Amino acid sequence: MNLPENLKYTSDHEWLKRLDNDEALVGITDYAQNSLGDITFVETPESRDTFDAGATFGVVESVKAASDLYMPVDAEVIEGNAALEENPEQVNTSAFEEGWIVKIKLLNPTQVDSLLDAEAYREIAKD
Repeated sequence: MNLPENLKYTSDHEWLKRLDNDEALVGITDYAQNSLGDITFVETPESRDTFDAGATFGVVESVKAASDLYMPVDAEVIEGNAALEENPEQVNTSAFEEGWIVKIKLLNPTQVDSLLDAEAYREIAKD
């Protein structure tokens, strides 16, 4: 299982990569995309939509199932990954790079500290 050490994780299998200026990227983990199988559709929210931590912000559909996406922290959406409209399989082939789902503005940056590190997430995602 690919698990970058520089990211933060949720028990719902989302990851968060902190950027500059209280911005971050959010996507689903390698474990999640592998469990779902071939991704066929990704629903992302509109720019400027706001979400509380834990709120559903979108859906990922695959040949096996549909799965809700949960916002890791309080956030305002800056943009959804438009490339996923034409190429949702990028979530499978590049979960931590091209397959990011939303870019967000952190509304409460200290919440990032409460997310899981790679070691703690690894314990949750054991097969």
